[in-house]
Amino acid sequence: MKVRTPLSHGWMLRLNTDRHTPAQAPPELAGVAVPAQVPGCVHTDLMAAGLLADPYLDRNETDVAWVGRADWTYTTELDVQEADFERTDLVFDGLDTVAAVRVAGRTLGRTRNMHRSYRFDVSELSAHGPVPVEVGFTSAYTEAEALRTALGARPNSYPEPFNYVRKMASSFGWDWGPTLVTAGIWREARIERWSTARLAEVRPRLTVAGDGTGTAEIVVDLDRTATGAHRALRLVAAVGDASAELVVAPGETTATVVVRVPDAALWWPRGYGAQSLYGCTVVLSDADGGRILDTWERRVGFRTIRLDTSADAHGSAFTLVVNGTPVFARGVNWISDDALPARVTADRYRTRLTRAAEAGVDLVRVWGGGIYEDRAFYDTCDELGLMVWQDFLFACAAYPEEQPLRSEIEAEARENVARLMPHPSLVLWNGNNENLWGFADWDWEPELAGDSWGEGYYLGLLPRVVAQTDPTRPYWAGSPWSGSWDHTPNDPGHGTAHSWEVWNRRDYSDYLATVPRFVAEFGWQAPPAFATLQRALSESPLTPDSPGMLHHQKAEDGNGKLNRGLLAHFPEPGDFDTWHYLTQLNQARAVATGIEHWRSHWPRCAGTVLWQLNDCWPVTSWAAIDGDGRLKPLYFEMRRLYADRLLTIQERDGALTLVGCNQSATDWETTATVRRVTADGKVLASAEIALKAAGRTVVLERLPDRVAEFGDARREFLVADTWGAPGATDDASGAGLRALHFARPDREFAYPAASYDVSVTEDTADGGDHADGGHAALVTVTATGVVRDLLLQADRLHADARTDLGRVTLLPGECATWRVTGWPRPTTQTARAALFCVNDAGAVRE
Repeated sequence: MKVRTPLSHGWMLRLNTDRHTPAQAPPELAGVAVPAQVPGCVHTDLMAAGLLADPYLDRNETDVAWVGRADWTYTTELDVQEADFERTDLVFDGLDTVAAVRVAGRTLGRTRNMHRSYRFDVSELSAHGPVPVEVGFTSAYTEAEALRTALGARPNSYPEPFNYVRKMASSFGWDWGPTLVTAGIWREARIERWSTARLAEVRPRLTVAGDGTGTAEIVVDLDRTATGAHRALRLVAAVGDASAELVVAPGETTATVVVRVPDAALWWPRGYGAQSLYGCTVVLSDADGGRILDTWERRVGFRTIRLDTSADAHGSAFTLVVNGTPVFARGVNWISDDALPARVTADRYRTRLTRAAEAGVDLVRVWGGGIYEDRAFYDTCDELGLMVWQDFLFACAAYPEEQPLRSEIEAEARENVARLMPHPSLVLWNGNNENLWGFADWDWEPELAGDSWGEGYYLGLLPRVVAQTDPTRPYWAGSPWSGSWDHTPNDPGHGTAHSWEVWNRRDYSDYLATVPRFVAEFGWQAPPAFATLQRALSESPLTPDSPGMLHHQKAEDGNGKLNRGLLAHFPEPGDFDTWHYLTQLNQARAVATGIEHWRSHWPRCAGTVLWQLNDCWPVTSWAAIDGDGRLKPLYFEMRRLYADRLLTIQERDGALTLVGCNQSATDWETTATVRRVTADGKVLASAEIALKAAGRTVVLERLPDRVAEFGDARREFLVADTWGAPGATDDASGAGLRALHFARPDREFAYPAASYDVSVTEDTADGGDHADGGHAALVTVTATGVVRDLLLQADRLHADARTDLGRVTLLPGECATWRVTGWPRPTTQTARAALFCVNDAGAVRE
């Protein structure tokens, strides 16, 4: 049977000075090798050796830029080959990026694609070992710049040549990420020893018939040795308790085994049903079944996926239909969780994705400027019921279609489609990010002057690869994309849309102006948590435009946009703490404005995919979880917005309307109390409104004039409640939902001074002892006046402190409780200092 031996130890790294040595390279590296971790990268190895500053701190990113311009060599040795195997392969699951592989002084091959695996026959070379192995990496800049010179310049949203090399595009910097051009053996390296034949690739295609029978059509590609080419082989495939087998004739290298599972349990997205998974195994053996040669094991799931793009009165739809059920996708965009992606572990994937699921997310879009993630990412999505929208790796640039890129891209696509297709969570292949849009609307066409730019990939090569390899899943040519050139790619009435005029140029109130069919990108920036800034930046005092803050703000005019967005709603902040609180609050409010509006238009709008869930380093960005893993206020807002049931007040046909969004499967019947309240908490008018929404529907009820008509909008607002405490989460009865409506921006509203009492008690519900440090404390705030958007910034209590609740608005007599862990010495005074609200943030006083 095949034997796999990881090559994770004994590697050394040295600077290759054959071509050139960057002037900034430490002299200690001259002629010296340092220990290397595999999987890993040059940056992490140099940091471990004390030869490189952490690029995430202060402005060190600039100081370490030389690493990406240098050439590097990894070396190790292979052991003696075991005599009873016919073949020995040296396998790399990922080489980043331009490399030459040499064994015993012989060059076995050259690579130029981070997103592929590589296999080299070293049977003869390792027969008398140990023998030296050398992987020499040429700077990705060298490759990209040479191809740009050879093929001609192409339009690009960023200055670096990432579109000329098959590498994680965001390695070259993005409007949320650092420029850290990596090199290294970034995924597993190993030796595989085998005889006769091996399973080269296994592609399970799963379908479900109308009678509930699941069919797994398992396509198998085989590699054979010279002697194995003349032998018959046996394939046995099992899915759960069902199995099938066949004999593969001598010389054949492809076979298909069909396994049928009666009454197959279906895999559903979270919130729609169970995530039923079946163990799937393929065993290759001699024809008589006596000697097992190789095995393949995965978990698979039965479900049907259809993309509804039918025409209707509003244009054409873009709705995911899973197992016959149309889904409003509650999504987030995912970037690589670390700018040095080899550092992302299975546990880290699970932590981030579990956070997403806990916030109500049911779809994660893997964005096209990153990587095809590790199997652990998709396994976790399978288990959590998170649908995966997978971009092919093209983003924000024109990509040449000439060689050698075209062949690399086809090989990359075929390998990764085959690698990922066992995962039931994968529901959509997407051709690119914003490149069709760029050609049509960003003035690329005249600049290209007829040169290739990627259209042949998105409308030709990639759909053909998906149709041939993974025909059970839909393919969409890009995001945004309207479905054809009959409409501009970002037409909100057709297909997917990106909403970036809001944030870049317009206030978030403009989200209300359109109803896209599917919002695949939208978002608003905010700085990371205060403790994250303190760890990453040594400067004091921090200010919005201090050097370190500006270095960790990568968006074009990012702070200018943050401040313009603030001034549309608030007076100018007087200090950093107020600016920090208000920018984080504004992010949460902006996203709430969009999602509440778009959810209220289901099924016309069939999904929102927030930009973005996560960060790859400590930075001001659109993320809900910052680069240190701390939850921004946006995260808690997302949890409210993506709950099965959402209460909101929207304008319809010029009238204020109470909207109940019910994304659960069960009917929702509740009564909402709607009040018009003064700034000091006096109720001027109220009404009881019955809401009855069937499962997966939205109900709208116009507010009566006595409630909806303001006497003085500077001193009055609306609050709608179903039963429950402020800040509580929804349950099956619709409890704990609150919606607010203010007719004036905060800078025009006459808030009273903040008035509330604070108490801190120990949480004794489970004994108070927690693995995240110390005891859990309860911070309870009781309002004695109206308190708008009260927020406890837990990381100001202690860098390790976490809480379970975001912003709340309280009326007089109401209270809210934050549960805090990781806070060693709780005190009321400290808690009060970590509380912020709009009343105290420069609101109008009279």
